[in-house]
Amino acid sequence: MSKDLKERKTPLAATVTNPRAGKPERRQAERRTRVLRALVYGSFRPRRRGPRRADERQVAQLDWHHPQWLAISMLIVLGSCTDALLTLILVQRGIATEANPLMAPLIGNSVLAFALVKVVLTAGGVVLLTQLARIRAFGWIPVGVFLYLVLAIYGVLLGYELNLLDML
Repeated sequence: MSKDLKERKTPLAATVTNPRAGKPERRQAERRTRVLRALVYGSFRPRRRGPRRADERQVAQLDWHHPQWLAISMLIVLGSCTDALLTLILVQRGIATEANPLMAPLIGNSVLAFALVKVVLTAGGVVLLTQLARIRAFGWIPVGVFLYLVLAIYGVLLGYELNLLDML
């Protein structure tokens, strides 16, 4: 190896070895330590838009999701925020009560806690469903259908709440 090539190598490159061959690798830095860069780079230049093999349907096999899932996810989270606001208005006016037994205690304690918990739980569920959108639940229903179902439920719920406020 030439002297010039030896000087360009970083100390990290000399310590990274290929476990299969036992040889030093050629790369200059460990790619796996730069997670944020990989996420941003992979968002704009995805490598895997679909599974490589017919039997691959795991979550980790995809780098890219169709933009429709982003739109549906954003609409669901926006619906959740609107539902939280309308629920607080309806409860304050005495027109309705919170029907969800897990969320009802939060309204009495803190309005901010209620809104944050509702939106964080909804957003977490949406992220999970988006990651699983191409997988089939129960062997035959694409999980992405559940995103459409949740969006439709929020649409009906918001219509009902607006009707209670006589805004429709």
